[in-house]
Amino acid sequence: MALTFYWYPQCGTCKKAKKWLDENEKSYETVHIVENPPTKEQLKTFIEQSDLPAKKFFNTSGKKYRELGMKDKLQDASEDQMAEWLASDGMLIKRPIVTDGNKVTVGFKEETFEDTWK
Repeated sequence: MALTFYWYPQCGTCKKAKKWLDENEKSYETVHIVENPPTKEQLKTFIEQSDLPAKKFFNTSGKKYRELGMKDKLQDASEDQMAEWLASDGMLIKRPIVTDGNKVTVGFKEETFEDTWK
């Protein structure tokens, strides 16, 4: 099954992930995460399928995250609220997100890609 690759073309981590997918001959469809961020419902599904806490979907090193004071807001936020914030601005989302409809990875660690997408 083809993968969906949510990325931001200027992101160095995204470029490394794309290179890995290309080198491993994985077919994928790219989605510009800022121009077409996943919906709240898609994000809730990704969170569930990833087995990661919703907080792991935030781009904690991003300017937008700091500007909005997300660190403090996330402490008491529900998963539903977090998904809503993420869907409101693609720059808040840790990237890339890769999914095949069943499994989801967030960010790029070669070892995780090897285990999940090989």
